[in-house]
Amino acid sequence: MKNKLLLLCLMAVSSIGLAQAIKQFEINADLPQQKIFANHLKLGGTNPNGERIAVNNYYISINDTPIIPVTGEFHYSRYPHQYWDESIKKMKAGGITVIPTYVFWNLHEEEEGKFVWSGDKDLRGFIELCKKSNIYSIVRVGPFCHGEIRNGGLPDWLLGKPLNIRTNDSLYLSYVKKLYDEIGKQLKGLYYKDGGPVIGIQLENEYQHSAAPWGLTYPGQPLDFTASERDRGVTHEGVAVSTANNPYAALGNDHMKVLKSLAEKAGMVTPLYTATGWGNAAIVPNESIPVTAAYAYPFWTPKRDYSPFFLYKNMHANPDYAPVRYTPENYPALPAELGSGISLTYLRRPVVVHQSFDAMINRCLGSGANGIGYYMYHSGSTPRGKHNFMNDEAYGVNKISYEYQGPIGEYGQVREGFHRLKLTHFFLRDFGDLLAPMTVALPANAASLKPENIHDLRYAIRFKGSSGFLFLNNFQDDTAMIDQEHIQVKIKTAAGDVLIPASGGFNLASGENAIFPFNFDCNGTKLIYATAQLLMKGEDEMPYFVFFTPNGVKGAFSFEPGTIVESIKGAKVNRTSVTCTADICEFAVIKDGKKTRVLVVDKERALKAYTIAVNGKKSLLFSNAIVLQNENNFELLSDSANNFHIDIYPKTTAVLKAPAGNLKVIKENPTFSSWHITLPAFEPKLSFREISSRKTAVALPQALPAGINDIYLQVNYKGDTGMDFVNGELVADNFYNGLPWQVGLRKFLSAPVTPKEMVFYFRPMQKDATYLQDLEPYPGYVPDFGKANEYLKVDSISLIPQYKITINF
Repeated sequence: MKNKLLLLCLMAVSSIGLAQAIKQFEINADLPQQKIFANHLKLGGTNPNGERIAVNNYYISINDTPIIPVTGEFHYSRYPHQYWDESIKKMKAGGITVIPTYVFWNLHEEEEGKFVWSGDKDLRGFIELCKKSNIYSIVRVGPFCHGEIRNGGLPDWLLGKPLNIRTNDSLYLSYVKKLYDEIGKQLKGLYYKDGGPVIGIQLENEYQHSAAPWGLTYPGQPLDFTASERDRGVTHEGVAVSTANNPYAALGNDHMKVLKSLAEKAGMVTPLYTATGWGNAAIVPNESIPVTAAYAYPFWTPKRDYSPFFLYKNMHANPDYAPVRYTPENYPALPAELGSGISLTYLRRPVVVHQSFDAMINRCLGSGANGIGYYMYHSGSTPRGKHNFMNDEAYGVNKISYEYQGPIGEYGQVREGFHRLKLTHFFLRDFGDLLAPMTVALPANAASLKPENIHDLRYAIRFKGSSGFLFLNNFQDDTAMIDQEHIQVKIKTAAGDVLIPASGGFNLASGENAIFPFNFDCNGTKLIYATAQLLMKGEDEMPYFVFFTPNGVKGAFSFEPGTIVESIKGAKVNRTSVTCTADICEFAVIKDGKKTRVLVVDKERALKAYTIAVNGKKSLLFSNAIVLQNENNFELLSDSANNFHIDIYPKTTAVLKAPAGNLKVIKENPTFSSWHITLPAFEPKLSFREISSRKTAVALPQALPAGINDIYLQVNYKGDTGMDFVNGELVADNFYNGLPWQVGLRKFLSAPVTPKEMVFYFRPMQKDATYLQDLEPYPGYVPDFGKANEYLKVDSISLIPQYKITINF
């Protein structure tokens, strides 16, 4: 009897301990819906096919279907025009739907009256390629742009004219009119109303908020900013909160109206007009969408600090960098400048963690954003002018390089952030119409959470009626969040409570984020919840949905009673519940005679995913290679590896053909149609000679062999700066920040005369360098100076080939 009592006591204690281990969090979705109205906005338009873009106070729609646009900044003038098409296809493969691009006035009219629109400055050619790839564009026409370029894009000669810049000064406006007329000519016939891709025009940039320094300055002199005289007292060096009262705010709004009028007279008539609206900047009230920003790793602040941009809020009511000049509830929340990376300055060199990219997007969407955009998505190199370097030397940025540490690098390198972001982009493409009208709800403690709080769970929901999405984020810049373990979230809806999960809990690792559906319509079957994130949907022999599980999360699905669940692979079924038991999990659900297939993959595989069309049929392709589609042809790019897999879901009967390499069909895979491709190996020979302790000459290959798309010359060094010369001319430069320095060689090898070598010149790091604060959190980034006051060491120089093959079905 005693042993039985002891056993019962132990079981009771054990169950109490288990109950205590579950951490339950609550959030209320039984709230009034978001009010949506539109008659106040003078925005929208139609194209020749009768398609209509419209804007209300909460979201953008096409043909009355809500959309969440995904914009990615790419500056055509900072990249070789012969590779624009490839880069546009990369961006589309990454899920970008709109490409914004600056028109830098001083690059096109460096000398007064002499406009240049050819070569890498061919705006029209760039927009025509966007049209070819069926991707929209927003043209940022200035006249002031910033963009870390000389004078923020204003020509040098403008400083010497008897006028006041960025005002309604008649002489200044006459020059702006000439610029706008020239841009209008370049874009003629390419606007949305003409069947073209240009859906928007951005007017000015950060007007009455920020400016760039004039390039004509003296060493040691305080920076002289390109703001009107009247606005200098409220002008910031970068994006910031601005609480200053500008007595000339009304004049600023009026100037924006004048700019819009000049743009329209130049032919720039589009459904959308945007203006940067953060920090009390000016907009065109009710005629432009005030876009917002969020930079987690700014270079313009004096030191590193914790960013607030990983904490959920209601962005529609309280934009980032508030206060703002407009009424936020009257416009969609469109963060168009999310710092996916950052530029470097000589004094500040932030190291951007790519985990921050999708964490920030998760936070913005969970906070009510109905559009997301990246500055920059694609890095580049700024061309030299006739008289000056055209990057913002006065601000201390590189002379040539505009490497933003973003998803796509200065030479087209596809990076970790590209793959992380596309998972959310694919979700928005297929489910954005559901998310866009949804209302934001926050937990009770959301307003009191601080960025330095690494212990409390960060979560929010978007909902409509009783269905929606749970957003979770466990990332914070410049620190590490604790692992969240044994989480259970209770969502109160009008139709009853939803527990995610119904029993037990799930874990969210430090640095991870997730979006989980609840009361989701899965082709007529109600999915009560899933601890997996939607990736995409399609239809083959039957409709299907694809999910992925965040790292450390086991996929669990709960369907409404009456649902029949059939296990296919890697799934444990208990009535209407499914638990994934493998990295690839497949099952089918049947309700009222409608059958739907579900595929669940782990995040590692999801990061290799691309949405494609095979003979017109939507499919999902997994590969370590970068996959670019051109109708039924696919270009596969692979850095360093000459062999890789291709898996396609759903399985296809289409025959894959490859004109080069060895193609092997993998028949034993029950889930995917699979192939393995092996290309002839290429080992580029590296030859270099040390000229001195600071200077090294590297011999260049004289051509790219067949099957090689590019060769990256990678320099691993620890020092202060690196400069790269060809025939005595500076062609690239690098501010050391702990990351390898890569230079893409193909643009040099395609020159009329191929250079024989590159000469690299390095300068040593100083022990008291101000930027060391940015490098200290990362092991090995700061060298051991010992007793010396400076340090320079070139650890290695190597060549990395990028393989290329074209395949078709």
